[in-house]
Amino acid sequence: MLKKSPLEFYNKIQMVFQNPNESFNPRKTLGYAIGEPLRNRGLSSADVDAKVVELLEKVGLTSDFAQKYPHQVSGGQCQRAAIARALAVEPSILVCDEATSALDVTVQKQIIELLDSLRQSKDLSIVFICHNLALVQSFCDRVIVLYDGQIVEEGEPDNIIMNPKAEYTRLLVDSIL
Repeated sequence: MLKKSPLEFYNKIQMVFQNPNESFNPRKTLGYAIGEPLRNRGLSSADVDAKVVELLEKVGLTSDFAQKYPHQVSGGQCQRAAIARALAVEPSILVCDEATSALDVTVQKQIIELLDSLRQSKDLSIVFICHNLALVQSFCDRVIVLYDGQIVEEGEPDNIIMNPKAEYTRLLVDSIL
């Protein structure tokens, strides 16, 4: 069996973090950051620039965001740029670690709609790590509840939330009611 290189692994799985501003280098533009994985794969400057614009537009931002720095944009715009950066290598799995928790409810909804659209159009699997059970219930197809690093319950969101079987899951659900 052939071993896969780390680059092959990173091409398949990308991550979107809770605080997008901290995931960007504050001294580099959003366009530079989005284009970095493409430059690392040997694309020409012209191809990188074109792909960055395409990615920005795909996540609902205009091309002028390529010249902006993370501190010059809102949290939702920065999170969209982070999603664009993650999509640059066309992954099959996107891990979103509390990707909406630092955003207000309106922007949260926009990001969820964007992720849902990408999931469908790109045949993208999303591992959505979240403590907001209402958001989990509306977005996820399957839920895994972890406690102390162990799976305590798994199933469809409605079943888990309406009929929790594990004590920890009951406590989690009761804490929001």
